[in-house]
Amino acid sequence: MQSLSRSLVACRLIGVIYLTVKRGLDIVVSLALIALLSPVWLAASLAVKCSSRGPVLFVQERCGQAGRRFPLIKYRTMRVDHVHDPTEIVALRHPGVTWVGRILRRTKVDELPQLFNVLAGHMSLIGPRPTIPEQVEQYDDFQRRRLEVRPGIIGLAQVNGNVALTWDERIRYDVYYVDHVSAALDLGIMLKSGAVVVLGEERFARPFDASPYAGRDG
Repeated sequence: MQSLSRSLVACRLIGVIYLTVKRGLDIVVSLALIALLSPVWLAASLAVKCSSRGPVLFVQERCGQAGRRFPLIKYRTMRVDHVHDPTEIVALRHPGVTWVGRILRRTKVDELPQLFNVLAGHMSLIGPRPTIPEQVEQYDDFQRRRLEVRPGIIGLAQVNGNVALTWDERIRYDVYYVDHVSAALDLGIMLKSGAVVVLGEERFARPFDASPYAGRDG
């Protein structure tokens, strides 16, 4: 029992050290991606501006680590007259999503402006997706655990189904990530995100209990 406790403490300590290193990696990788993807930035901005009226960017208040609020930036993918409902799930086929918005959402290009959120320290490249204050106010103790780390542009729940999963299932993936954050887990999420972009989120949707993480979430 004592050896198991020491092992858990050691794992947590390694996780804390990695989170410190991870912040440096976030800055370096974000700067590189902003520079390398400049043609994509230009094309996406022109497509949004020319296809529908309204601003190019969409800014919404979200909650990050420890519940701190920040302005999340995305490319606008919905009609400007869409009235946001905090309880709705905006799927790819949502009637409020523009045709350009569907392409941006399908390819995840709509998330690129969040690289500036990463640079500002609001977010990480990888972590639980940040949610709106109205949702956070309803969190129970288990759900609030997803706020223990910086939110990410991509996360474990997003590469295992995202909106094809129930909210409770996504929370379980997020809390598992918080408890097991590591370089290996982040690398796996990053690599799998490429397959998700190509094949679609639905192809990878699976309940937490059907995932390889089940039984290791203690």
